[in-house]
Amino acid sequence: MLLGSHVSNNGVKMLLGSVEEAISYGANCFMIYTGAPQNTFRKNVNQMNIDKMHAALKEANISLEHIIVHCPYIVNLAQQDTEKFSFAVDFLTKEVIMTTAIGAKIMVLHPGAHVGSGSEAGVKRIAEGINYIIQNTYDSDVIIAIETMAGKGTECGRTFQEIKAIIDMVEDKSRIGVCLDTCHINDAGYDLVNNYDGVFKEFDDVIGFDYLKVIHVNDSKNPLSSHKDRHENIGFGTIGFETLSKVIYDERFASIPKILETPYVTSPISKDLVYPPYKHEIAMIKAKTFDENLKELIVFDYEN
Repeated sequence: MLLGSHVSNNGVKMLLGSVEEAISYGANCFMIYTGAPQNTFRKNVNQMNIDKMHAALKEANISLEHIIVHCPYIVNLAQQDTEKFSFAVDFLTKEVIMTTAIGAKIMVLHPGAHVGSGSEAGVKRIAEGINYIIQNTYDSDVIIAIETMAGKGTECGRTFQEIKAIIDMVEDKSRIGVCLDTCHINDAGYDLVNNYDGVFKEFDDVIGFDYLKVIHVNDSKNPLSSHKDRHENIGFGTIGFETLSKVIYDERFASIPKILETPYVTSPISKDLVYPPYKHEIAMIKAKTFDENLKELIVFDYEN
């Protein structure tokens, strides 16, 4: 079972700190941003502590193939504005170059929002952008994994058919993949709770499991088809512990990194005190038993 979470990549330790944080959670895979997801500022690759990261991964017996890079949210390949589209292509090209330097093999990308031009035009624009990025990084083997989206606003990628349409227009199929987010597909209308086998059969029939490279395991604060995209801690949302455990333990996905992006838990003492849930969620998942007191336990452990 490959199970981990998002971890930080900042401070003096940079990527070495990312490995240490993942190990502290009991993870054997993890996901990082190359910099803050809210902006496009990035440190020089020489400041990232890549060699120390590799040494720490080797010591922990964690494979580089199970390290995921996530692109920032603020770039939008789906838009028609020429200047903004070119900026997105240029920045994402640099992200692929950074991912290659790190040694990771998969870069997750939110496909973008068409902002009024229509989903067909948006999907075509996304594929155009990905083709440019792949051409710009022809000597890289990094796979761009398009994330399934909840359908908030004018987001593209809310259906398996839209994801497939993007893939069909990407010229180098060896460089394209999919990241399935359980919260997102629930909010988009795919009923994992009551139609688990049917949802994954549709995914395989429309897209194909060969393209599935990453799974984001998140519960949802909102009901089916809400198009809201608000993550919840494992077992505390509308998808539930049982269904999410089925995804994690599904033998078809044994070799696929499964990444938790669940929200930090807020202390009752102050809303400014928040704690990562991942060590406790991973332990709960491994124990195969839902703990309804998990959030209280997380707060207690960090405050004592």
